[in-house]
Amino acid sequence: MSDAIFENPRLAGIYDGLDPDRGDLDAYAAMAAEFGARSVLDVGCGTGTFACLLAARGLEVTGVDPAAASLAVARAKPGADAVRWLHGDATCLPPLQVDLACMTGNVAQVFITDDEWSATLRGVRAALRPGGRLVFETRDPARQAWLRWTRDQSFSRRDIEGAGVVQSWHELSDVSGELVSFRSVVVFEADDAVLTSTSTLRFRDRGEVAGSLAAHGYQLDGVRDAPDRPGLEFVFIARRPD
Repeated sequence: MSDAIFENPRLAGIYDGLDPDRGDLDAYAAMAAEFGARSVLDVGCGTGTFACLLAARGLEVTGVDPAAASLAVARAKPGADAVRWLHGDATCLPPLQVDLACMTGNVAQVFITDDEWSATLRGVRAALRPGGRLVFETRDPARQAWLRWTRDQSFSRRDIEGAGVVQSWHELSDVSGELVSFRSVVVFEADDAVLTSTSTLRFRDRGEVAGSLAAHGYQLDGVRDAPDRPGLEFVFIARRPD
């Protein structure tokens, strides 16, 4: 089951409006060009912003996500007809041989158990052509990003088309080893509706992620900095050997 922020239709409908600056996707689009990718699998595609961006550039794109409400938003976007949308996750993909697979944002951290992460890596590897790459980001646990997940530091108030003025913020609820849980709160001022979503992310360190990639048959080509959040995240580039 997906978190409410992705699965609740009202929350999914304002997801893009809550975070309108997706400059983080520029680095992924640049890597698709750098690697000469013509076909891309967007794992955890959400509301489809990245998938539609790539499709508009002429790439063959498959977007997969377990949240039906988010996919409904994605399918309604301009240019969405050029993307192949799949409801599910990387463990139930049809036969694919893509040049590049991506997990943008926090996608790689939603797999909180070893079994979930392993199944995802196996599913993605099977979808890559020999020599194809997997690129994803994960936050550096040493930077303790969760310390800023408070109402004071995360509060925003935006006027979102179709929804009116919306307040939102995050509240840290628990830190247990590598697992960090928080609650997202959204207030629709038009009718005073308050909707919440609880999420848990796993903060694996660089060595653990690298080890898991090697264990699942990937070759690690490099680890880069996230240009939009320098020093805060690792961007892993792994390859399925020829």
